Amino acid sequence: MVKSDVQKRLNKYGYIFTLPFVIIFLIFNLWPTIYTFLLSFGDLRGLKTSYNIIGVANFAKLVSDPYFWGAVVNTFIIWGLNFAPQLGLALLFAVWLTNTKFNLRGKNLFRALFYMPNLLTATSVAILFRSLFAYPVGPVNQLLLNIGIVSEAFQFFRSVPSSRIIVAFIQWWMWCGQTLILLMAAITAISPSLYESAVIDGANEWQCTWKITVPLLRPMMFYLLITSMVGGMQMFDIPFLLTDMHGGPDYKIRTTAIYMYNIAFQGRNDYSYAAAISIGMFVITIILALGINYMIKERAPKSYKKGVGK
Repeated sequence: MVKSDVQKRLNKYGYIFTLPFVIIFLIFNLWPTIYTFLLSFGDLRGLKTSYNIIGVANFAKLVSDPYFWGAVVNTFIIWGLNFAPQLGLALLFAVWLTNTKFNLRGKNLFRALFYMPNLLTATSVAILFRSLFAYPVGPVNQLLLNIGIVSEAFQFFRSVPSSRIIVAFIQWWMWCGQTLILLMAAITAISPSLYESAVIDGANEWQCTWKITVPLLRPMMFYLLITSMVGGMQMFDIPFLLTDMHGGPDYKIRTTAIYMYNIAFQGRNDYSYAAAISIGMFVITIILALGINYMIKERAPKSYKKGVGK
């Protein structure tokens, strides 16, 4: 009886401690999400303070909007240029740094340095790279001129390929450290007995990595793929700050988030259509995530599927 009363008091304090988070979540997360969904069915724009329900007109417009689909393509191109080398290099370094046979010195320092770009603000990073690739007197241009690679200064942010590569490189540089830390944590969680058994059976380092480490990292890599894709669909700050705020040149750096911002806060101030764009981004992300999950389950071994089912 006494134990039950103590438990009730503890539960009461638990609810009290979680109440601030719940209130903040309801005000700043749940309500804006609900309001965005409702707004996407309206016609709010400009200085209007109220709107009328117009049904799915905004979504019908969205489906046939070439600028939206162009922004979606731009987003996935930049994300793909970032994620593929990010995962590959992070996996390579993670295997290297967690291998006890190498006994590398300064591993903790290396991890800290690799993760440090993730702590920088996007604004400061954008200013840094904007200065590095500035035309015509930026350090990169001066270096290329001095070593004779180019005969005249190159306008990096007027070229679509170079702009995309720079944005993708910045995204890789900022987020590769986090990917590395997560992969290292997943590798250290693998039982050493698996490697010991493989070595006894005659497996070399490459076979242990390819046959044991990589397959057991599949859940973590799936998690990284989904979270990176979600983050990629929300890519805004770096391309927005590096370009002319419209995703130039030729709108080839304009991501879906930048397009949504342009519709809502520049020019037309069409808030309802911008809300429909955000819902469209959410639906695309969900469909892709479910598709990736389905393909991974189909390719997984039967024993792996049974384990997941349990």
